[in-house]
Amino acid sequence: MDNQLIWKDEYNIGVDIIDNEHQRLFQIINNLLSLGKEKRSNPKAYQDGIKFLKEHAMSHFENEELYMRSINYEELETHRRLHKGFREETLPALEEELIREAYSLASVEHFLGVCAGWLIGHTLTEDHAIVGGKISKWVDLLPDEEIKAMQMVIIRLIKDMFQLDAKVISNAYGGEKLGKSVYYRLVYDADEPDKQWEIVLVFEEKLLVNTVGKIMGVQSDKLDIMLINTSRYVAKQFVWRVMQHFPSLKIHEMKQENLLTYDKFLEVFEKKKPQVSLLFDTSAGYFSYCVIAPHLLEEGIGVPIGVDNAMSEIERYLLKREKTSKHKVLVVDDSVTIRQGLKNLLSGDYDVSLARSGVAAIRSISLEKPDLVLMDYEMPVCDGRHTLEMLRSEEEFADIPVIFLTSRGDPESVSKVLDLKPEGYMLKYLKPTEIKNRIDEYFQRKSVQ
Repeated sequence: MDNQLIWKDEYNIGVDIIDNEHQRLFQIINNLLSLGKEKRSNPKAYQDGIKFLKEHAMSHFENEELYMRSINYEELETHRRLHKGFREETLPALEEELIREAYSLASVEHFLGVCAGWLIGHTLTEDHAIVGGKISKWVDLLPDEEIKAMQMVIIRLIKDMFQLDAKVISNAYGGEKLGKSVYYRLVYDADEPDKQWEIVLVFEEKLLVNTVGKIMGVQSDKLDIMLINTSRYVAKQFVWRVMQHFPSLKIHEMKQENLLTYDKFLEVFEKKKPQVSLLFDTSAGYFSYCVIAPHLLEEGIGVPIGVDNAMSEIERYLLKREKTSKHKVLVVDDSVTIRQGLKNLLSGDYDVSLARSGVAAIRSISLEKPDLVLMDYEMPVCDGRHTLEMLRSEEEFADIPVIFLTSRGDPESVSKVLDLKPEGYMLKYLKPTEIKNRIDEYFQRKSVQ
C-alpha cells in the first residue's frame, strides 16, 4: 500500500468549505494507505482509522447538504439520496467484508479503493453540478421511498417466480455492461395520449439460461430462438406483476417491444434520464430494471416486434449478435490518453472496455469477464501487481489472461509479477503497430490451442 492519492485542481468546485473537506478526506485516506508501510500496523489501527474516515465523511455530507440548502440548490434531494445510498448501502457492504476478513491488508485496500473511487467520481460530477459546472445524471429519479418500494417488489417477484434471492447492487445503474446480455424494451400507453412508459430490462445471458432455460428443460448454455421467445413472455408477465403493485402509474396495454443492441440501449440512457434504474445480483446472473417515463424514445431504436414478425426478428437479432461477437479486451490505465489511444488502436478488431484504476478493473471484470486484460503497472491506490494478485486469489478470475503494458522495464519490476503468471510484459514505448501485432498474435495462439 505504497500509493498515495494526489489532489488535482480539477477536483475543486470553488467552494472553500467543500473543497477543504474533500482535501481532508484525501489526506485521511492517504494516512490509512501509509499504515501499510509500517511493520507494526494491525487491525486495530486500521479499524480506528476507518472509523475516523467514516465519521469525517458523514460530517462532510451534512455540511455539504447545509451549503446546498443555503443556496437553494434545486437538486438537493437527489444529492442527498446519493449520499444516503453510499452511507446505507455501499459502506455497510464494505464493512462486512472488513469484519469477515479481520481487517486484512487486501480488504482494507479494497475499502479505501472504493471510497477513493466514489469520492473522486462524485466530486467530478455531482459536486461540480452544485456550482453549475455539470448537469447531474440523476435529476429525474423517483422519490427514494418509491424506488425502495419497487426494489422490494422486484426482489419478492424474483423469489416467487424463479426461487432466487436477489439483492440490490445499485439504485442508480448507469448502463454498464453486465457480461453478455439481452436488452429488452417494452413501451406502454399511458392515460395521456402524448405520454408513454418505457421499461427496459437487462438480463445477463446466463440468468435466462439458468431460469427460463431450466424451466423449459433446455440443456444448452446458449440462447436460441425458442428460449428468447419464451423469455419475452416471461418478461412481460414480470413487468405486468410489478406494475400491479403501482396502480398510480396508470399503464395500459403494451404498444411496442424491441430487442436492443448494447449500443442502442446506451442511446436510451444518453437521450433520456431514467426515473428508476435498478441493478440486482440474483446469484444466477445480473438483472437490471429501468423505467423511463413519460417521454417517448426517438424513432429508429429498433424494429417493433409483433405477431407477424416475432420469429424473424429474434432470428435476425441472434444472428447479428453472433456476427458482431469480438474478443473482449479490457484496458486498465490511469492515463486517459493511454486508454483512449489503445481503444482507437484496437477497437476495429476487438470489443474494448476501459478502466482507470485497479479497483475499477475488478468491478468491470466482475460484470463482464474479458478475454484479455492490458494492465498498467503504476496506478494510484491499487497498482497493476496488486490488482493481478487479487484476480489470482479469486477462483472465478484466476485464469483471466493479463498482459502488462507499462513504462517500467527494470528487472526488479518484472520479477515481482512473474510468479503471478502474466501472459506477457510489453513496454509503452513500443510502436502502436507492434503492440497491436503482439495482441493479434496472442489471440492467434489461443485459437489453435
